[in-house]
Amino acid sequence: MSQTLTDIAREISAGITVKNKKTTEVEVVQQVPKVQLIYAFNGTGKTRLSREFKELIAPKNPEGEETEDTRSKVLYYNAFTEDLFYWDNDLDGDVERKLVIQPNNYTQWVLQEQGQDRNAITHFQRYTNDKLTPQFNEEYAVKDEKGKEVIGKDGKIVTVPAFSEVTFSYERGNEGLSEHIKISKGEESCFVWSIFYSLIEEVIDVLNVPEPDGRETDRYDKLEYIFIDDPVSSLDENHLIELAVDVAELIKSSEYTNGQGLKFVITTHNPLFYNILCNEFNGSKKNQFQKYRLVKHEDGTLSLENQANDSPFSYHLFLKSELEKARDTGDIRKYHFNFLRNILEKTSTFVGSNRWEELLPEGDSGRANPYLKRILNLSSHSKHSGEEVAEPDEEDKRVFKFLVQKLDQMYRLKMRSQ
Repeated sequence: MSQTLTDIAREISAGITVKNKKTTEVEVVQQVPKVQLIYAFNGTGKTRLSREFKELIAPKNPEGEETEDTRSKVLYYNAFTEDLFYWDNDLDGDVERKLVIQPNNYTQWVLQEQGQDRNAITHFQRYTNDKLTPQFNEEYAVKDEKGKEVIGKDGKIVTVPAFSEVTFSYERGNEGLSEHIKISKGEESCFVWSIFYSLIEEVIDVLNVPEPDGRETDRYDKLEYIFIDDPVSSLDENHLIELAVDVAELIKSSEYTNGQGLKFVITTHNPLFYNILCNEFNGSKKNQFQKYRLVKHEDGTLSLENQANDSPFSYHLFLKSELEKARDTGDIRKYHFNFLRNILEKTSTFVGSNRWEELLPEGDSGRANPYLKRILNLSSHSKHSGEEVAEPDEEDKRVFKFLVQKLDQMYRLKMRSQ
């Protein structure tokens, strides 16, 4: 069925039909899932959908201005969020390159009032480089070419507010910092996302307190939705996987019962990000997770296709190809062990086995090799991001290569030659 973006926004906000069994009579009600995940190719309209959704949930007033409800009901991250940040390249001196933050309630609340700047820096360094260091400015007076403080029309000294500028430097071995540098577009996107991610952490932490009177602020009491549009621009695969797991863990920590609680809409064009989130959320309670594919037709109309019982990206074959690539290149990370165990778990269900360990190569006793099981358990259950990216040792890598080599005979899956 052909739809407009407005139609799709209405469908997302309407939710799904479920049965309420709490009453003596079975009552059919509409319930919005906790998480709605949407895959779409670039250019389909994901970012415009986030705007349509916001306008539907919290429309502007007749004068076209945002109201308090607009800001309090929906929190969203998209390309427009990144537009709040722009570069001052210091074309004259070519030294003081800085990322300027346009004044807005969003960044002021996160950085200045809640002191989330350190958390944002920590997230940014984890997804990029732990030596690449952002530094937020303190308030300072604007000076003219002669070094004198500039006086405004009101007779007061013109100042630049704190947390309105960011400079980036590399840490050196002598504990000093390099000159201010201009980071890449991908790093910039990751920095903006890290600030937003810190805000989500703060929101969930506040709203998980059940009684409003017990919360440290009432700022989020009316918040209904968080809309996240493609936070993975230009991230390499290692950090993309880490980010996907972090997002899923954070969302799963948000309290949600019987349709009541914070709801999340996530859109992406990245198959890997989509599949990892699917895998992370598939174990959610009934009616809490819904996945879709947004399709654009030749006539410009759209349709939102339910993917509840579909695996549109052949997830297992994709994971298998990633494992083989890691084996062949030697670039083996801990998350590859997670991939391997994931394949074995899903395959054991498919072939009717109760235990994924039964698919492992047999040891001398004729049973699954307990050492191989132990390696997979230790290497695939990292809960902390620092562990997730740690390098396996040489023995782990040897075992990994052996298991990938045995993968075909373990579950009798052979990729056909193209």
